Amino acid sequence: MFAPWGAFLGTHGRCAWGSIGEGVMYWIDRMLKTLLLILLFTFLGVFKGEVAFSQCSMNATPVSFGNYDTFSSAPLDAVGTITVNCSGNVRRATVTLSVSSTSGSFNPRRMRRSAGSDLLDYNVYTDAARTSIFGDGTGGTSRIRPRRPSGPRVPWSANITMYGRIPPGQDVSVGTYSDTLTATVTP
Repeated sequence: MFAPWGAFLGTHGRCAWGSIGEGVMYWIDRMLKTLLLILLFTFLGVFKGEVAFSQCSMNATPVSFGNYDTFSSAPLDAVGTITVNCSGNVRRATVTLSVSSTSGSFNPRRMRRSAGSDLLDYNVYTDAARTSIFGDGTGGTSRIRPRRPSGPRVPWSANITMYGRIPPGQDVSVGTYSDTLTATVTP
């Protein structure tokens, strides 16, 4: 079987190098077969019991505040929603909201006037009392972690309400104000 080693070395039969070459080839062959079996078992799900891909997606309805009255003593509140859809093997998802693209922070988040430099402070919260800032879990913010309902492993959805608030008493010009936040869902 390994005659070419001996022939290459110009010997008849086996030489010391040919014996070493056969041993090395034997172990390489065994390692490749073992690796192939490990990959096959992993692919077939023998180690985990099943092959499934965890994934989630989401849709969002943004927080739209409407008209802000600079003379009102009450805050302007609004709500938006995030709908999370996950595959049945996802037990819990994590939903986060980014910093303001205008202020670069969670608190305050700021909207910029489209035709000017005026800034309007606002924030988005995880609770109706508007005490817990919706963020990524850092800097005093909270993230939301919806769970799969108990029962069979079937695809599931969760609706998350975002509670927005613009504090009163901000002296800003009339115009359209906006900011961009990025929502992220991870299984």
